[in-house]
This record gives sequence, structure tokens and C-alpha cells, in this order.
Amino acid sequence: MAEIYLAFYKGDGPSFWDRVVDGTIRLFTKGVYSHVELAVKKEVKREDGTVATVYECYSSSPRDGGVRVKEINVDNPEQWLLYKLNFTDEDRIKSYFEKTKGKKYDFRGAIGVVLGFRQKKSRYFCSEWCFNALEDSEDGWRFSPNHLEAVFRNGNLFADITKRKNEDVK
Repeated sequence: MAEIYLAFYKGDGPSFWDRVVDGTIRLFTKGVYSHVELAVKKEVKREDGTVATVYECYSSSPRDGGVRVKEINVDNPEQWLLYKLNFTDEDRIKSYFEKTKGKKYDFRGAIGVVLGFRQKKSRYFCSEWCFNALEDSEDGWRFSPNHLEAVFRNGNLFADITKRKNEDVK
């Protein structure tokens, strides 16, 4: 079974525009994180026979225009904070991705978490998308990357919520 992480981005983007977007999100959400990904850790065999660790990352990205999957190196602790998830699996993430792939990024919703703007239901920002994928929910619009990270930092309450939710269903 693949290891799955929530990967919180605290680095600086390569272009001026990326740094402006990252800075704006950090400013309005009052934290160090400007983005979050669901990262699936995989071992792949290269053509030369060596094995490499890669992360297949799922999210809604302002840099890529919306919901997408791509390989990102999240191993750099200067740029990424990783939380290992023990309560979800790759199939659940892929299923949500298939339902939402290609949907546009919701910049207004990302800032609206703090300012009270309504988000567009046909668009997603990163932490909204990640929460929805993990919880099979549409309540992710309530979380900025910094809100979501605080949930994990303060006792992994997210996993407890999932456990209670599953027990209620039985």
C-alpha cells in the first residue's frame, strides 16, 4: 500500500508571479503555508535499473490553473512539511480526482476563507480540494492551508473526525 502525505508548501515559487500568489495567500491566511497537496509516495524503476522515490501529487493549484495530478519533489524540508496519513488510501484520492479533474482554481475562494467571500462550487482551491478528497465532503471551503495544517499540528484531530464519522455509519 502506498504511503500518503499531506504536503504543505512553505517555499518561494520560481517566478515573480508565483511569489506574488504565494505571498498573497500567506498574508490573507495569516500563516507560513501557501499551498497543500495530497502526495502519494511511490517507488519507480528507472530505465537504467535504479529505483527512485517519486511523489504523485494531487491538488488544485493556482500555478497549474486548477485540479491536476503531477510529480513533485516534496522531500525538501526547507519547502515542504509532510504529515503521513494513515486513514485514507490511493483509490479514494484517485476517485475524487476523477470526479473533479480539470476544474478551475478558485483564488477568490482561497482568500474568501478569511474575508468571507463565497466560493464557486465549480472551482476548488488547494486545501478545499484536499479536505474534500479525504473526507468525501464538500465542506473543505472552510479551510486554508494554514487552518488544515493547524488541525494536524494540534493532535491529528482530522483522523479522529474520520474515525467518528465511520463509526456513526455502522
